[in-house]
Amino acid sequence: MATPPKSPRAAKTADRAGAGVAAARIRLGQVFRAESGDYFLLLGTVLFLVVLGLVMVFSSSLVQSKIEEDDFLVQAGRQGLWALFGVPIMLFASRVPERVWMRLAWPALVLSCAMQLLVVATPLGIEIGGNTNWLAIGSFQFQPSEAIKVALVLWLGLIVTKKQDRMGDFVHGIVPILLVGGGAIGLVLLGGDLGTVMVMAAMLLGALFLIGVRLRLLLIPMVLGAVVFGIVAVSSDSRMRRISSFLQENCTTIDQADCWQVQHGTFALANGGIFGVGLGNSAAKWSWLPAADNDFIFAIIGEELGLIGAIVVLGLFVLLAIAFARVLRSAKTPFARAATAAVMVWVIVQACVNIGVVLKVFPVLGVPLPLVSAGGTALLTTLFAIGIVLSVARDPEAAARAAARLQARRAARSGQPAPSPAPVAPAPALRAVPAPAAGGRRTPGQRGAGATPGTPRASARTSRPAPERGER
Repeated sequence: MATPPKSPRAAKTADRAGAGVAAARIRLGQVFRAESGDYFLLLGTVLFLVVLGLVMVFSSSLVQSKIEEDDFLVQAGRQGLWALFGVPIMLFASRVPERVWMRLAWPALVLSCAMQLLVVATPLGIEIGGNTNWLAIGSFQFQPSEAIKVALVLWLGLIVTKKQDRMGDFVHGIVPILLVGGGAIGLVLLGGDLGTVMVMAAMLLGALFLIGVRLRLLLIPMVLGAVVFGIVAVSSDSRMRRISSFLQENCTTIDQADCWQVQHGTFALANGGIFGVGLGNSAAKWSWLPAADNDFIFAIIGEELGLIGAIVVLGLFVLLAIAFARVLRSAKTPFARAATAAVMVWVIVQACVNIGVVLKVFPVLGVPLPLVSAGGTALLTTLFAIGIVLSVARDPEAAARAAARLQARRAARSGQPAPSPAPVAPAPALRAVPAPAAGGRRTPGQRGAGATPGTPRASARTSRPAPERGER
C-alpha cells in the first residue's frame, strides 16, 4: 500500500521540528563543549562534593526530620531542590562574560547590604542558634550574609581592576577596600555571626595577599581585625562559654551543656574507627549530636564512613584548592585573579574552620561545611560563586587546545591523520591617529600617522600604475 504524500504544511512542520531538535543538540553540545582541564577539574570536584553532601544530609537528617516534620525525607528533599536549582545556576554563571560581572558588582553589594540591614534593624530578622542572621518573609527564610560574600567577590574584582596601579599604596589602594568591605562585614557582625565574619574577613585579606599585595600593607588590617574579634568575643556570655569550654582541660563530662556538642562530635568520630559503622547507621544522629546535618556533618561522615571516608572528604577539598590555584595561576585579568582568589579563600578557609571545630582545633563557630552541609542559601551562593570562577576557567585558547587534543585522539583511534589546527593571526596593533589641526590641514606629524612604522609613505605618483605602451 503506497504511503500518501505529505501536504506542504505538514512537511514544513516536520522540517521545523527536525531543525528544532538539531538546534537543541547544538546548544547542548556548546554547553558541554571541550573546555580547559582546569574547568573540568573544578567542575568535577564540585559536583562530587555536592552529591556526597546530598547523601550525607539524607543520612544525618532522617531522625530530626521525623521528629520535627513527621517525615524522614523533608530536610533531604529541601537540600535536593536547592542543589537542583544551584547546579544549573552555576553552569549559567560559567557562561557570563567578565564585563557583565563588573557591571553587577555595585548593585549586588548595595542590594545584599540592604537585605542585611533589614535583618538587624527590622522585625523581619529572626534569631537562630544565637545569631540574628536570617531574613524571614512569610515561610521563606534567607541568609543575606551569604549574598554579601558573593557581592564582595564581584566588588573586589571591580575595585582591583580600577585601582590596579595603586594596589601598592596603602592610602589610595588598600584603605578604600577596607572601608567598604569592612562596612559590609560590620553589618553581618551586628547580627552576632562571628564565624561568618571571620570567614569574610579572611576572604577579603587573603584575596588581596594572593593577588600580590605585600604582607606589610595588610598587617594593620589584620591587627585591627584581631582586636575587634576579641572585643566582640568577650562582650557575649555565650561566646565566652564556648571559648572557655574549648580552652579548659577538664571538659570531659557529657553533662556540661557547653561541652555537649563538641564531646559528642568527638564520640562520633571515635565510634567510626577506620572503616565506619556503615552509611545510615550513625548513633550520634539520634538526637545526641546537635546540628548533625549542618555544622557537625563531618562528625557523621567520620562515624558512618570511618577514617577512610573522612580522608576522602579532606582529599576532595585539597583537590578543590588545587583546582582553584590552577585557575588563579592562568587568570589573565585583574578581575579574574581577584575574584578567583576571593572564592578560593572563602571555600577553603570555611572548610578548614568547620573541620577544625569538629576536631577540636577551634571553638564552636557555627560555620557549615561548604557544598556538603545542609542549608539552601549557603549551597546556592557557594555554587554561584564557583560559577564565577568557572567563567574565568573558560579560557578560549585553552578550550581550543582541549578540542584539538580531543580531535587528535579520535583521529588516532580511527587511523586517520590528525587535522592540523588553523593558525590564529594576531590582531594588528591599533595606532591612535591625532586629530587634524585647526583649519582642517594636517601637521607634519599627522601626515604619516596612518602609515606603518618603517614603511615609506606611498605618494600619488608612486601609487599610480605605469601607463601601457600607446597610452598617454
